[in-house]
Amino acid sequence: MEAILFIGLQGSGKSTFYKKEYFNSHLRISLDLLNTRNKESKLLDFCLEFQQRLVIDNTNPTQEQRSKYIQKLKKRGFKIIGIYFETTLKTALERNELREGKAKIAKVGVLSTYKKMELPTYEEGFDEIYTINTEEVNSQLKKKKHEI
Repeated sequence: MEAILFIGLQGSGKSTFYKKEYFNSHLRISLDLLNTRNKESKLLDFCLEFQQRLVIDNTNPTQEQRSKYIQKLKKRGFKIIGIYFETTLKTALERNELREGKAKIAKVGVLSTYKKMELPTYEEGFDEIYTINTEEVNSQLKKKKHEI
């Protein structure tokens, strides 16, 4: 089975990419939807138990944050794909300003994520890593595979 971890700033296009590419094939696990780590953990456990393909649609900025998912997924034999959404801080802040209601994140939250961001590496346990440059391609996001 396949698990995809999105990695990127708020406003970098992660959820939009999910809707375009994975909506019909992968269950979405997102703190934006679930609101608590407890609910997130229960849904992840469900996916693991039933071998459900999934996308973890959170910012996942640090190796430490990603490791909790990767360890669980590896134990269950999932193929783990990391997709890094490369964008400038300026673009992420501009896109965030266009959001409304709960979707809009406080500027300090985006800045905090930016400061913590660590690029994904194969040493973390990823089977494949892709980068999507959201600056180069606005409406049609393309994946670029990282070679080992």
